[in-house]
Amino acid sequence: MATLPTRKKDNPWKLKTPPGTSEFTMHTDEKDGKQILICTVGSTVLHYDARCVDDLLGMLSKAGDWVELGGADEQKPAKEGSVEAWGRSDSNPIGGWYGLKKGLRGRLGVYVPPLLEKLGLCELEHNAKNIRMRVSRALS
Repeated sequence: MATLPTRKKDNPWKLKTPPGTSEFTMHTDEKDGKQILICTVGSTVLHYDARCVDDLLGMLSKAGDWVELGGADEQKPAKEGSVEAWGRSDSNPIGGWYGLKKGLRGRLGVYVPPLLEKLGLCELEHNAKNIRMRVSRALS
């Protein structure tokens, strides 16, 4: 699978949510001996286990077609079969949440797909609703 490049706080990826309505930044860091993604949306800071990048690519490859993002806050249920549901499922490769900050563990389906698109690893729709992604045709 892909190797996630290192990107520090002083040179983050500048990204937009899939519908293009909000800007955010993402960079890598290390916490407790493992690489994490730090996503900054305004004053809100979310942390994700960086393994989500390779694991999500694996899930998309296995799906073989478009998968709905289904982004949702931690406190809300995720749409079944979506990227968001997978990112918190007991059956994903880490056996649960990729989000690392209690109370802010959701929204993987909103913030991680634009990074994969920026890295050329996926195709991502940019609709207002029901947004989907799939592994890049160059990788399949």
